Amino acid sequence: MSVAPHGPVAQARDVRGARPSAAAASAAAHRPPRPVVTELRLSAFKSHRNAAFALAPLTLFRGASGTGKSSVLQAYEALARLAGGDGLAEALAPVAGGAPACVPHRARPDPQGRRGFRIGCTVDGPVGPVRLDLAVQAEPDVRVVGERLTGAGRTLLTTALRDPGLPSVEAAWHTAGAVPVTRAPLPDDRLGTALLPLRVAGKTAGQRLVLDAAEQVVVALRSVFPCDPRPELMRTPVAARDGRLRSACDNVAAVLGRTASECAIRHAALVRAADAGCRGRVEGVEARTLDGGFVRAVLARGAGATTPLERLGDGELRYLALCLVLLTGPDVLAVEPAAEVLSALQALTVLADGLDRCLDPFQARELVELAARMCERGHIRLVGTVRGEVAEVASGVPGVSMVDLEA
Repeated sequence: MSVAPHGPVAQARDVRGARPSAAAASAAAHRPPRPVVTELRLSAFKSHRNAAFALAPLTLFRGASGTGKSSVLQAYEALARLAGGDGLAEALAPVAGGAPACVPHRARPDPQGRRGFRIGCTVDGPVGPVRLDLAVQAEPDVRVVGERLTGAGRTLLTTALRDPGLPSVEAAWHTAGAVPVTRAPLPDDRLGTALLPLRVAGKTAGQRLVLDAAEQVVVALRSVFPCDPRPELMRTPVAARDGRLRSACDNVAAVLGRTASECAIRHAALVRAADAGCRGRVEGVEARTLDGGFVRAVLARGAGATTPLERLGDGELRYLALCLVLLTGPDVLAVEPAAEVLSALQALTVLADGLDRCLDPFQARELVELAARMCERGHIRLVGTVRGEVAEVASGVPGVSMVDLEA
């Protein structure tokens, strides 16, 4: 993605490209320094209709099975993948059943046999709130049928499917030059907002506003790390060079070797977290080198005693992995944020479906308290799902925004 010469992370600007007024400057001073998703909309997605969820730095969704907790995170991840350049089929791959499974329950096809879904989000940042709304046809063919990007009181981009026989949509974006709107075809399987930097010249104030808004949305959405630690995959030695943590956390041993040598302060915080949430005294978390370039992770117990990770319970392993995610960043996690924007100007969002899975209430509280402390700093955000007793525990932690889907 190309960055406009004066992107939103560099300077807030009004619609005309002029210097902001005192009121506008004051408003800009209170905007998030990093682009972040502040609202997720599931207008028509799975079991959700006309749903809009405000997202705080730490947001947890609770509810019984079937209330749509996982669907919220699936919609968020789909938007993130589209912002990263994936096609629709790739973006919806994590959803069991793909695009057809995203269609609202009991939705009837139109006379042409078409059914689809609608999702969207609002991204706040240096240029103010920017809304992205997307309509997708899931049947009979998977394609984008409409997209709208709005900000600064203007419609910045719209796309519409004009000819079903062509693999494209007609796009129109704000120009504010000799021609008020520019029109051109865009692929019908991609997010138009993510393609704008390749198509908009940035010569007029209107074009620069479009680029700034698109950049803000893409930067916020791309920096997402879906995390679901798999204890059954975390118990075997891994290659020492496999040092970027994957979503399943199966290479946690190699990553622990990195954190121990690269950031003593955060690694010490991880050791304290392990001591609080794992059974027995923990004085260190280490990666031991094995033959063939492999490493195995162990907990140091004191007096030379150690416990290999493979001997830990599922809850201890998930707890340890999630603590590690919260205490690291994009350089350690297998996530591809916008490379053209400094990491200090981006906020990483962790998506954790089943955050409390396998955890006891004490571990859950320790984990949520750690998340609250880390999210308060502004460089990391967390959107997760919880159930039952753990939801009650988490709701009492300061800084947690709890969304009850059963209300």
